[in-house]
Order: sequence, then structure tokens, then C-alpha cells
Amino acid sequence: MVSIKDVAKKAGVSVGVVSKALNNYPDVGEKTRQRVLETANELEYSPNRVARMLSSKKNSAISLISSGFEENDQKDNNSFELFKGIYFGSQQLNLDFSIYFTDSFKQEEQSYVQFCRERNIGGAILQGIRLDDPFFKEMVDTEVPCVLIDVLMDDPQPCVGSVTIQNREATKALTNYLIEKGHEDIAIMAGTKEAYVNEERLSGVEEALVESGLTFEDRPVFYADFDDGEAYEKAKTFLQTHRPTAFVCFSDLMAYGVMRAAQDLGLSIPEDLSVVGFDDSMIAGMTSPGITTVAQDFFEMGHQAALLLNRIVDGEADETEVYLNYKLLERESVKDLTRQQ
Repeated sequence: MVSIKDVAKKAGVSVGVVSKALNNYPDVGEKTRQRVLETANELEYSPNRVARMLSSKKNSAISLISSGFEENDQKDNNSFELFKGIYFGSQQLNLDFSIYFTDSFKQEEQSYVQFCRERNIGGAILQGIRLDDPFFKEMVDTEVPCVLIDVLMDDPQPCVGSVTIQNREATKALTNYLIEKGHEDIAIMAGTKEAYVNEERLSGVEEALVESGLTFEDRPVFYADFDDGEAYEKAKTFLQTHRPTAFVCFSDLMAYGVMRAAQDLGLSIPEDLSVVGFDDSMIAGMTSPGITTVAQDFFEMGHQAALLLNRIVDGEADETEVYLNYKLLERESVKDLTRQQ
């Protein structure tokens, strides 16, 4: 089967230029457009018919492909809020909404395009995709319009969009908050190494520390896959021999795990250990004390993803990256060490 990558190679242009030429983007020169069209005809390449049907509203549906959903902790309501947002957007657009589930192992068995074609998916929102997932690696060559949640492409493509927040800036602000409260001995409870948001959040912590004159090298960094149980075990082992003044965690669930570990060791939050999280999940306001965190609106993330996907399918997306606002929420899990000086 001829792919868009084959057309790009024979025509001597990038995959993005082929996609733009076939979709009549104005920033493609006429000679280039003609060369691409002639090459496509020569190779008998036919863009995804299902996507065209969705664009013409003959097949009116928005599909969510969620990866790793079964691994999500039930204490986390983020996915549910995202689903609600996508559903709300689909109702605004008078489109049906369907959900499909996959994981890294299933993606090895079937390509992204095959997955979509067998299910008659003409445009998809992808959630939970990791940087090492087969589906993510196919995004650069995809023929099926899609929107990635919390992932950005290094080489943006016209038919691939993203909805996220400025994760690097958010964790930088969170770390600066701890530093302003007098904390320098800060440990890090990170998520999954292969997650895009994990890379961005780790970079944000590093920037805050370095700009404040603190070192990042040799600082304790633990990877707990955004899971409270793993965070609990790693924090408990660490805290038995080390006593940082604070933990910056890349999710509220992991912050909850760190807090439980500290409390089981007889430590008080925040008197003996300060903890900050990320997301403003339901659990962040239910713990005692409440968790200081970065709030992001998952409902609006899903809503904007649905609207962006529709614009991409219709060829009306001037921008394919949407950044939402975030907010630092101060609760009771951080001690102000400057008051002791």
C-alpha cells in the first residue's frame, strides 16, 4: 500500500509539504503542488477516504483513542474530565463521540492507520501516548487527522494537532514557589521517563534550580510512573536515610504517595516535609493537609481537542498547537522556612 511517505520521497519534498499540497494550503508553490499531485497520481496514492468523509460530514464522528487507560489509578479523575470535555465539544459540533482503548503492546500488533481504518475512524484524539509508543512514531507519516493530548511533535505536521499547557513553565513556577519558601534540599518524584510531560516538567525544575543558583546534578530523582503506590515505596525507602525539606511531584497521585510514606515513618506534613503536586486532581483537595499543586483544566483540554480536530479535518486550522492556562494553587502542604530565619 502506497503511503504519504512514499509520495514525499519520490517527489523530493517533506511529508508535511505533501499533506499541504493535497489539501490546497496556500503556502505551497504551484510548481511544487503540481509535482506532488502528479507523483500521487503516478503512485496511485489515495488519501484516507474516511477522513474525507468526516470532513464532508457524511461520517460525523469524533473518536478518542486512549492508551494505558487500564493502568490509570481510580483515585485520578483526570481522564473522566477529559472524556467529558471531548463529549461536550462533539455535541457542540453535532458529531458522534466514540472511545477506543489500546496500550503499547497492542500498538505493536497493528499500525495506527490500520487501527483507524478497521474502526472507520476518520479523525482521532489520542490520550496517554508515550514517546516510545509505535503510534507516536507513526504520527510523522500519518494520513489520519489527529490531536495529541499533552504531547508536541518535534516536527509539526498539518494533520497532527496538540492541546496542552506550558508544562515546563508550570513546574518551574512550582519549584520557584518552594525556593521562595526557603527550600533548597528538594527531591523530585517524576512520572514515566517516556512521557512527554515528564521531560518538560523535569526541565522546568532544572531551570528553576539553576537560575536560583542551586545545582541540579546529583539531585535525587525517582520515577514512579505517575502511580501513588510506586511513589509511596520509593519515597519510604529514601526517607529512611535522607531528609530533604521538600518533594516536588509531577502528579497529585504521586504527591499523595509521598505524603503517606512520610506519615507512616512518623513525619509530619508540612512540618517535617513539604510536598507539592501537579494537576489539581480530586485527591489534592481531599488529603490532610491539602496539596499545593498546579491546576490544569482537563475538561477544557478535551473540549479544545474536539474543536481543533474538527478544524484540522476541515482544513481550517491556522494553528495546530493549543496551549491552555494553568494556575498554581496554594494549600497547606508547604512549610515556609523563611519565617524561621
